[in-house]
Amino acid sequence: MNPQETKIVFFGTPKFAAEILQTLIESKYNISAVFTQPDKKFGRSQEMKKSAAKELAEKKSIPVFEPQNLERGKAKDEISQMRPDLIVVAAYGKILPKGILEIPKFGAINIHASLLPKFRGASPVQEAILSGEKKTGITLMLMNEKMDSGEIINQEEIGIEADENTLSLTEKLARAGGKILVETLPLWIGGAIKGTRQNEKEAAYCRTVKKEDGKINWNDPAEKIFRKWRAYFRWPGIFTFLPMKNGKKRLKLVEIGLAEEKIIGEIPGKVVKYNSKIAVQTGKGFIILEKIQLEGKKITDAEDFAKGNKEFLNSVLV
Repeated sequence: MNPQETKIVFFGTPKFAAEILQTLIESKYNISAVFTQPDKKFGRSQEMKKSAAKELAEKKSIPVFEPQNLERGKAKDEISQMRPDLIVVAAYGKILPKGILEIPKFGAINIHASLLPKFRGASPVQEAILSGEKKTGITLMLMNEKMDSGEIINQEEIGIEADENTLSLTEKLARAGGKILVETLPLWIGGAIKGTRQNEKEAAYCRTVKKEDGKINWNDPAEKIFRKWRAYFRWPGIFTFLPMKNGKKRLKLVEIGLAEEKIIGEIPGKVVKYNSKIAVQTGKGFIILEKIQLEGKKITDAEDFAKGNKEFLNSVLV
């Protein structure tokens, strides 16, 4: 069966999913429809924003479906009428019910951004960076009713650079995911490969990231805080609180660096001068502040902020 004859219903939402979808389109697969999460309010203006997958689908004139609930809505009937050969899922955001998974004759394949069974769940890229992993990867998995526990069809290992953040690593994984998917689909559809069961004893789960997860514990070593910044880059970001005359204010650390020396500081959280830079002592080592953002203010260089706020130097962040 060639790509043009292979009817695929695609499920996906963010940019990661859109990259996978783009690769399928470029490889001439017949995309019958795209299912994605409904438009959401975004930013201070609360403007409605389309998902990256929806934007791409509309550009390519592919029908888009945005069901609130896959169990109770018309989704199952709509997909059945399309008679897809395959369902492809990439960061859709919800677990597909059994009734939908059973529709295509070649099953439903999920592109997951980890080396399963490690880091099952919604935030595998963040979790890999937080944990200090040197490698992660892409897994193609035959979906079942449980989360990320189906048979493994193919995997590819990807290295994690020392300064890599969630944004850059996700982009790298998306490119690798699209490539391995289009290389594997003909083999899967042709019956040349079979799935392999995951080892449940090695299964590890990651949690959904929440805004408050970005709070810094200055007793942690500098390396751990730096990993947290890399993992939570863009969202939710990492933050602390700066004591001021009128109370504590949230201080977001937008850009930071890691000091080479691993010196145990006397007071974790204390803002100090470090080789002409503004830095913060941690439980072990220093975090160098490059760009910061005080609650209600614009992003600024840490050195400029210190010049304009004399009490900042030697203050203790909490």
